[in-house]
Amino acid sequence: MRCTASFSTAPPTAQSNGRTALVQGASRGLGLEFVRQLLDHCHFLLYRVIAACRNPDQATQLAELQASSSGRLDLVQLDCTNEASIARAAAQVSAKHKHLDLLLNVAGILHIPGKMSPETALSRVTASNLLENFQINALGPTLVSKIECPMIVAEKLSVIYRERPAVIANLSARVGSIGDNSLGGWYSYRASKSAQNQLSKCMSVEFARRKQNVAVVMLHPGTVDTDLSMPFQKNVKPEKLFTRERAVKQLLDIVDKVTMDDNGRFIAWDGQEIPF
Repeated sequence: MRCTASFSTAPPTAQSNGRTALVQGASRGLGLEFVRQLLDHCHFLLYRVIAACRNPDQATQLAELQASSSGRLDLVQLDCTNEASIARAAAQVSAKHKHLDLLLNVAGILHIPGKMSPETALSRVTASNLLENFQINALGPTLVSKIECPMIVAEKLSVIYRERPAVIANLSARVGSIGDNSLGGWYSYRASKSAQNQLSKCMSVEFARRKQNVAVVMLHPGTVDTDLSMPFQKNVKPEKLFTRERAVKQLLDIVDKVTMDDNGRFIAWDGQEIPF
């Protein structure tokens, strides 16, 4: 059975007319927390939020947020590994929304219990692990950005925020930095995040060359207490293991302040730039 989109029929509140955000990978973990905080964002006007995930019909927490969102949250089915699914989602979104001010590509993969784990040695590398990591961590954000691009660069931007760039924020990881790699290992995950960074950098150069008011940034959230990091938390100092709430707040504080001067930057949770 194909999962269907769930669009609110209630008109957006006056407060939410300013900005529209799409969160890709929104059903759990950091993606779900991004949706939650964007709906309750107090730095600027509240967002109208589109939560995109593979199985919205099973996303009970998103459904609960939608029910209490006063018409500001829409759910849409999107599989970032499938271009046809991305295109269907984009068509549904564009039928209701005129533009996107923020695209957050959050979906990612590091391990699958009983099937895949980060490689500690070259002998453990397999083609299937490499392909799965690249498909979700690198190709996914790129294809979603490509297909949603017309809405991101739409000329009719919010009047209040016309001077601010639209932002594509791709969730990356410090381990994707080649210059910062002194430990090795985690071949597939590291390489897929490095590829994501290069693809994101290419997007940023293209937007700048075309003088389009769109900034692309790569964000490192730190080590966050989610299912993705759960098996690897034992050596993390307690003060360096962030809650989802803290991690997302830190990243949204960065996103709020993004200008075209930040286009193409790889930024850590504390605002420091990470070498590629």
